[in-house]
Amino acid sequence: MNSPSDSLAPTLDTQPEGEQLQNEERIAAAPGEIAPPSPRGDLAWSAKEALIAGVVALGMFTPMIGLLTDQNINNEVILVTRWPLLAAVVIACAAGRFAIAYFIRPYLAAKRAAPSRPVARPAWRATVSRWFPVVGTILLVFFPAIVLYTSGIAGSIKWVDNFGVQILIYVMLGWGLNVVVGLAGLLDLGYVAFYAVGAYAYALLATHLGLSFWLLLPLAGLLAACWGVALGFPVLRLRGDYLAIVTLAFGEIVHLVLLNWKEVTGGGAGILSIPKIGLPAIHIESYVSLFGMTLPKFAFFNIKFDASPEGFAHLFGLPVSSAYYKIFLYYLILILAFITAFATARMRKLPVGRAWESMREDEIACRSLGINTVTTKLTAFAIGAMFGGFAGSFFAARQGSVFPDSFTFIESVFIVAIVVLGGMGSMIGVAVAATVMIGGVELLRELTFLKQIFGPDFNPTQYRMLIFGFAMVVIMLWRPRGFVQTRTPTVFLFKRKAISADMVQEGHG
Repeated sequence: MNSPSDSLAPTLDTQPEGEQLQNEERIAAAPGEIAPPSPRGDLAWSAKEALIAGVVALGMFTPMIGLLTDQNINNEVILVTRWPLLAAVVIACAAGRFAIAYFIRPYLAAKRAAPSRPVARPAWRATVSRWFPVVGTILLVFFPAIVLYTSGIAGSIKWVDNFGVQILIYVMLGWGLNVVVGLAGLLDLGYVAFYAVGAYAYALLATHLGLSFWLLLPLAGLLAACWGVALGFPVLRLRGDYLAIVTLAFGEIVHLVLLNWKEVTGGGAGILSIPKIGLPAIHIESYVSLFGMTLPKFAFFNIKFDASPEGFAHLFGLPVSSAYYKIFLYYLILILAFITAFATARMRKLPVGRAWESMREDEIACRSLGINTVTTKLTAFAIGAMFGGFAGSFFAARQGSVFPDSFTFIESVFIVAIVVLGGMGSMIGVAVAATVMIGGVELLRELTFLKQIFGPDFNPTQYRMLIFGFAMVVIMLWRPRGFVQTRTPTVFLFKRKAISADMVQEGHG
């Protein structure tokens, strides 16, 4: 019978020096038994790894961060050095590598080697899961009031618009893509195309025909749904990477059409002076006589948020401010997001929603059960695109202008990342991921104290993609199934209970 030292000997030469020393200590700890892994790594090997990471970071980030080309007053190109910032980045990389090698990796190895024991779910988690949606909804409803109370009318504009409205737009986009990716299992990397269709549909029809937003909102969603069906037909037989490539190409084709069809879309100049959204109202225009009875004749109109006598502020006796329009937009996108959430949750319980989930788990088994995968895929693309069209029309009305650069591939990456990080198939997870990602990017603009450290020309928003990529790596290592790792099954026997994402293929449930 071979001893434990004989079974470990062939693998020692292929392991790093620090792990070899740990294994030798484990073999010598007790004859015939293997000691548990040490919670800490080898100091010398960890320092070596940190030094190598620092050298690599120095070579990679010197041309990217340490050196900056600028233009002086004589229009001459000059080279500006940023050594303190480069040193901070290199030290951070080396320290992070040392922490991984000395603390994190041995801790994970010890955790894997420890015997698995059933761990009871803490009671506070069940409480949080039960009350989080309720408390979150209440905070969303009263968010403008809280901001008005704490920051005043002028200070509330930034928080309501840049944080509240912007985050809710991406929450709605994430929930729309969640139908395609999370429920139906179809990887769509061109979802921003439907976002663009809705925005340009509203912009063109509102500027040329003068139609109201309330009429164009469902029309923009319908047009986006038609484009979703148009995309779904060519990709009916594609799955996985091939489907992702085709949808990516579709998104780029739409972007190039918007950029080059100048006669219709305006090209790179975009479409300007898009009418704003008005508050819908009704008044009695006149009276008509019918069968001897006098009946009122109603007329619909929009209350504008401007300084005119018919504007919102004058009608309600309020001081003129753009904050009222931002608050109105906030509640409008909040209602649209709630409608998206309600419709998605209800459709998931319908036969079409169950067909989406069955197709996601196993398309061959889905066909063998007699489910028409053609209509199932087309409905997923159409409904997901419709929600994207709604968000696009709101975006165009909110901005007052649309440009092709607002609908690039990076926007699709953001939306897909929100769905994946939140947990595919989880609506609460998608909302949390959108809040963290979009809110985090907006918070970078508030970190003005960093200019005192790295100089007055330092702009933290320039490093948002670097921070975003680092955060994605950390989250995927920490919670590989997303923020929400449990799923509540649509169909259950006797009792509904959450299940672990590890028990379901690809983390869905």
